Amino acid sequence: MTPMLRKRLVTVLTFNDGVLFRTKLFEPDYRYTHNFVDAWSVDEIVVLDVTRPGQGTRENFFRVVKDFASRCFVPLAAGGGIRSLDDVKRMIDLGADKVVVNSMTVERPALLGEIASLYGAQCVVCSIDARQTADGRRYEAFTHFGTRPTGLEPAKLARQAQTAGAGEILITSIERDGSLSGYDLDLCRSVTEAVSVPVLVSGGAGSWQHFVDAFNKAGASGVCTSNIYHFTETSIRSAKNFLDKAGIAVRK
Repeated sequence: MTPMLRKRLVTVLTFNDGVLFRTKLFEPDYRYTHNFVDAWSVDEIVVLDVTRPGQGTRENFFRVVKDFASRCFVPLAAGGGIRSLDDVKRMIDLGADKVVVNSMTVERPALLGEIASLYGAQCVVCSIDARQTADGRRYEAFTHFGTRPTGLEPAKLARQAQTAGAGEILITSIERDGSLSGYDLDLCRSVTEAVSVPVLVSGGAGSWQHFVDAFNKAGASGVCTSNIYHFTETSIRSAKNFLDKAGIAVRK
């Protein structure tokens, strides 16, 4: 009998010029007093550089990646500003296990395949940020911190990314970011049904039940959040206990 794949809980941390911030609607919203890292029960960590052009230096984020890589013992993905193989090599050399690619998925999708050829598809996470169109009938993917429309539906972009070489998709609802109102399940489901690679869902988690909904109703392989964890080992264990009681197979 094929063993059941465990679902993943992923912490996403966003850094503005090297400082940990919470975001809301993709804008830095609240500055934390220090950078939280510990021997958590979390399954993976994603660190993203959300510094706007001209408002900081990449070196500050590089220090963040190196620090996390030296202190955490779970897979680490790093993204923000990944535009070339040189950028990828820098992140890998700093200790990242994966890179998160956003804008280049649209502007130069061949980069996904180039990364996969050098480091393996498991190293390539395609990040898609999306919002509903004005008429509410469909979704559209955006790049450049959610400001630049692509004209592409997220599901179509996810399929293209998988074909190009991405080994994982991260789908984020721009409108739900920081809302604590739950994931956009329709958006998430449209992507999970379009690809065969694992899909991580992000944007809006406010309770453990939202995790259950993402797994059971949207087919997610992993759930991402930051605001409700408070980055303590106890709360993540609490989430896993809740999921286990709900019949979701999670990593202990």
